[in-house]
Amino acid sequence: MHSLERRLSPGCKWYGGPSFFQVSHGSPDAGRMVEGTDTPLRNHSSGDGGKGELNFPWVAMTLASVLITTIVVDILGNLLVIISVFRNRKLRKAGNAFVVSLAIADLLVAIYPYPLVLTAIFHNDWIMGDLHCQVSGFIMGLSVIGSIFNITGIAINRYCYICHSLKYDKLFSNKNTMCYVMLVWVLTTLAIVPNWFVESLQYDPRVYSCTFAQSVNSLYTITVVVVHFILPIAIVTYCYLRIWVLVIQVRRRVKPDSRPKIKPHDLRNFLTMFVVFVLFAVCWAPLNLIGLAVAIDPQLGQAIPEWLFTASYFMAYFNSCLNAVIYGVLNHNFRKEYKRIILGIFKLQC
Repeated sequence: MHSLERRLSPGCKWYGGPSFFQVSHGSPDAGRMVEGTDTPLRNHSSGDGGKGELNFPWVAMTLASVLITTIVVDILGNLLVIISVFRNRKLRKAGNAFVVSLAIADLLVAIYPYPLVLTAIFHNDWIMGDLHCQVSGFIMGLSVIGSIFNITGIAINRYCYICHSLKYDKLFSNKNTMCYVMLVWVLTTLAIVPNWFVESLQYDPRVYSCTFAQSVNSLYTITVVVVHFILPIAIVTYCYLRIWVLVIQVRRRVKPDSRPKIKPHDLRNFLTMFVVFVLFAVCWAPLNLIGLAVAIDPQLGQAIPEWLFTASYFMAYFNSCLNAVIYGVLNHNFRKEYKRIILGIFKLQC
């Protein structure tokens, strides 16, 4: 049996406070809540028995495989997105500034935090020290909040472009758009800074990650979920519902004289961004809903299996590699530019 001290490196503290998730599900003495006590915290990926435990060796290898795939696709895909926007004149539009910003947010986690998580999986422990733990958690928070804020920016941009086309050029001039993108990152940074004051960036051995500890403060957790997830999701949903209503009205020729025409490529671009939003919501909803439920009623944590908590985290992690794939599948201009870039690389090598 591994002690909590063995699972954490000497410099990376477990700050205490119950996480309200049962860590193991074997014998009665094995099941307990993660707390800042001397109660041992076991990780069974090293194989010490424990019938019915989550962390068998194959589970750790599965998580590692998912993360490796995520890192590779994330880096290659989002680099393709950024290069494509700068190379292709048709993609160099004001609205795609948010797409590039979103790609940067996704790249952040693949370059630094995810490799550290992978190292923790292979060592069955956090060996990088407290500094890397805090920086990793901070960057992961920047990426997550930056992603949802950029997705919100994309939705507002699409809403103005389709539903208020006469005002769009003034609202989203190149200068204004860059100011909006900078505002997104300023708000993102301000949103993640409070985590240091409440000491919520902690190492969680169940997900091998230094991340936001949902159990540090229930009120703070509820605030985070509402402000950083539910509110942006509500804004994006409103924008896309208004666009869908307009699209349906145009298709059915409702008040054709007063309704603007929607070009086919504009509709395809909207559908692409809509899919990006839906997949983000699907991938991140389980983790946020678990955190919200446990913050409201801590006793619910004992009923949530560890495998569900771990799966919700890695499902959220996996989302960072999906956007570039969606652009390539649904957007002709991105797909065409991807091919040009890849073929150009192969020609240079030959």
